[in-house]
Amino acid sequence: MGAILPVFPLGTVLFPGLVLPLHIFEERYRTLVRDLVATTDDDPHEFGVVTMRQGLEVPIGFESESGDGDGEPPDGPPVDAAQLYDVGCTAELRQVTELPDGRFDIVTVGRRRFRLLSIAADTQPYLTAEVEWLPDEEPGDPIAGLLAPRVLAAFRTYLDLLRPDSEVLDQVPEDPTVLSHLIAATAQLTTDERHDLLAAPDTATRLRAELRLLNREAGLLARVRAVPVPLSDLARPVSPN
Repeated sequence: MGAILPVFPLGTVLFPGLVLPLHIFEERYRTLVRDLVATTDDDPHEFGVVTMRQGLEVPIGFESESGDGDGEPPDGPPVDAAQLYDVGCTAELRQVTELPDGRFDIVTVGRRRFRLLSIAADTQPYLTAEVEWLPDEEPGDPIAGLLAPRVLAAFRTYLDLLRPDSEVLDQVPEDPTVLSHLIAATAQLTTDERHDLLAAPDTATRLRAELRLLNREAGLLARVRAVPVPLSDLARPVSPN
């Protein structure tokens, strides 16, 4: 049997080491925050973040800083494991601010990856799931060390094409795993692509995938920038005059 973990279904993919602020207003998730804060053990106060599959409409119970928010309503249909991507990441509580009306603003940081096995029995007011922990990625992989500079160069090229004034790489992480998570969270990718990067078995595999994705995106951006007229003009009908 796997570990039982409280989980938030969200419309975003969380990666280890990345910051995720959340605004908590649904009562069941307020209860979760209070339960986490009240624990006295030395283990991290964490919950799982799992991504909802696209096309599923679930009423909002909490929201991220960007407005993403998904969660089953108190009296609505339960969330099924099939509605969720199977790999998620825990969010460790770093800062909790309780508002006068009982809502919470919290700041969390991604910590460790897990695979979702099933939705657990309804023993808590909030969603819980049975999960298995994915192995930690070992530092010092020589292949990842060789790939990291190539992926970083591709990422710089991509950002220069996307937004030349970007400050994302003002401080570049030296660790290839941290770099791979930063790129996965920052690049404009589909939810499927982000999830696949989170689920990659090791850093080298993730970096290889990112190199392919970044080269693809940079090629698309370069072609768009090569168009000599505004793209909006291309949608206008040709004048008969």
